[in-house]
Amino acid sequence: MPQRATTKEIKVVDKNKRRRRIRFWHLIVLVFFLLIIYFFKFASNYPLKEDLKHRPNFFGVTFSKKYCGEIGLDWKEAYLAVLDDLKVKEIRLPVYWDEIEPQKNTFDFSDYDYMIQEGAKRNVKFIMNVGWRLPRWPECHSPEWAGQKSLASTQAFALDMLNEVVNHYKGNSAIIAWQVENEPLFNAFGICPSSDLNFYKSELNAVKKLDGRPIVISATGELSTWQEESRLSDIFGSTLYRVVWGPWTGYIRYPIPAWFYRFKAYLAGIQPEDRLIIELQAEPWVPNGNIIYLTAAEANKSFNLGQFRANLQYAINVDFKKAYLWGVEWWYWQYKNGDPSYWELARTIFN
Repeated sequence: MPQRATTKEIKVVDKNKRRRRIRFWHLIVLVFFLLIIYFFKFASNYPLKEDLKHRPNFFGVTFSKKYCGEIGLDWKEAYLAVLDDLKVKEIRLPVYWDEIEPQKNTFDFSDYDYMIQEGAKRNVKFIMNVGWRLPRWPECHSPEWAGQKSLASTQAFALDMLNEVVNHYKGNSAIIAWQVENEPLFNAFGICPSSDLNFYKSELNAVKKLDGRPIVISATGELSTWQEESRLSDIFGSTLYRVVWGPWTGYIRYPIPAWFYRFKAYLAGIQPEDRLIIELQAEPWVPNGNIIYLTAAEANKSFNLGQFRANLQYAINVDFKKAYLWGVEWWYWQYKNGDPSYWELARTIFN
């Protein structure tokens, strides 16, 4: 007759089983984290198929007059090249407060009037990005005079400016929508006061009272649930970046499939016809300084021609209504300084 295991022996067996289970789950967790590190730091994560087939006028650009000056371009020359060489038909145009109201109550819209008039001649449609917080560093672009008192006074001046801008352009049929501020509820980037939902609602109400065109509200594609933005907007705009940089992480690549953005939009109740990629990464990430001083090796860590094609295809796969590319000024700077490859690739998607 076999002997029965003693209580002590049973406890030893159970203890060994628990240890094996613990080791097993430790191994699973370790493998999981190694995979995460691999995807974030090393994996290419490109779409498997890149044919760049897309709907007509699916792609547009953000054009920044201010950024052209910062990288040494003649903004009119660059803008006309966007219109006549690339033949872009969809433009998001940030109207910078410090440019249009350099002195209090003294407005000058002449440069923006020129851009809209030239675009309208070529059947370009504009999303006018208006407000205090707009694309390009430092994000908040108030004139110096507006920030000399309290935050409340700056907000009041910003509302006055917003009314002036909308009144000036509300009769222009080339404008299809207003984007009020840029990522207004995102606090992790830029030199700006903390987001103020009540103030933002007052901005939205001001625009709605003056003009009936739809309002675009944007949010980070990867670091926001989109819930509040979708509730307040007529059209929702997501940023979309594939390779980013942080002081603690260095360069990382988001391991996110294209359907992730559609699923988030579904959860937020955003209808397919109201979804935009408002800012698609199409230039290198700049950890510090000016983009034109990045070495080629540093720029390639976040963006090169292969990544450009991959980002274009990824946006097509996301399948929002339109995608506005971020970086047209840099493509033109590269073109003018001996590397036409980005500009030439862009020609193929707009022409």
